[in-house]
Amino acid sequence: MIKLLLEKLKASITNVRTKMRRDWNAPKQDVESKKSKNELEGPVALAYKLIGDKTTRFLPLFKDLDQSLIRSGLRTNFKAYVSLTVFGSLSVTLCMGIITSLLLVVFRMPFGSALLFGVGAALLTFAMSVTGFYLYPVYRADKHKRELDDELPFMTGYMSILASAGVSPEKMFQSLATLNVPLVASSEAREIVQNVSLFGMDIISALEKASIRTPSRKLRDMIEGMISTVHTGGNLGAFLRERFKTHMRLKRVSLKKYADSLSVLSEVYVALLLTGPLLLVIMLSVMSVLGGGGLMGLSSEMLLSLLTYMAIPVCAVMFLLILDSSSPKW
Repeated sequence: MIKLLLEKLKASITNVRTKMRRDWNAPKQDVESKKSKNELEGPVALAYKLIGDKTTRFLPLFKDLDQSLIRSGLRTNFKAYVSLTVFGSLSVTLCMGIITSLLLVVFRMPFGSALLFGVGAALLTFAMSVTGFYLYPVYRADKHKRELDDELPFMTGYMSILASAGVSPEKMFQSLATLNVPLVASSEAREIVQNVSLFGMDIISALEKASIRTPSRKLRDMIEGMISTVHTGGNLGAFLRERFKTHMRLKRVSLKKYADSLSVLSEVYVALLLTGPLLLVIMLSVMSVLGGGGLMGLSSEMLLSLLTYMAIPVCAVMFLLILDSSSPKW
């Protein structure tokens, strides 16, 4: 009996060593891609499993979100994302309400007042959380649009060279999808190649689907122009060369506008996040030393803490988002 148990134990250890060796020798890229895929899909899958069937009544409230999800590049089902929005907002709201009430009780605030402040903080957190979940696909779609618009002149020039050499549209997008340089346009080309090679679509149908899905108006116009050129049997190389010249001219104009707006943003940053907070800190410090009253029932020390740890970081994050949304990639 003991010998049999020892043999089973040795066999188990051998299997564990073999599995560990196989996992260690596995390609690092595949492991990282699986990990990132699980990290992206885990919260959505959990939320859909818990409350997916109960979110049907909330779907009409998010009817404008479906198109933003498609154009944002997030490979998430509309109902699953709504489930994540509801589940995540409720979880964050409950935690914020409890934490706020407990902290105020610790700071010797009456229990009733602390509970009211906790409910208020929970409602504010719920509104901000739902707004954040709603705006995140819109932000991703807008970011994807700006990246495509930035790369469009170079993409059009590359495709015009291939078209002038007599390369077919399918091969052009296949070449664009397999570039070594990481481009956002390669993902759009990869979708077109996938629809043609895997799902059996013709190139016209694949281009029409891509024009509906893409958030970039310029890319949509170029794809529709390619469809018309292929339909009429026109010169695709000449069409893409003209589009390349147009996009480069628009690129120069957009860079000039960005340089002008950057000077305005720098002045706003100095006034809002440097000079303004400095004046408020000096004023609150003087009020605290002189024993002056606070504002809206809050003491000068509390106002100074709110300004330092909440107002300034929030304004800085908002400024970074504005700067990121207006800055070109190329």
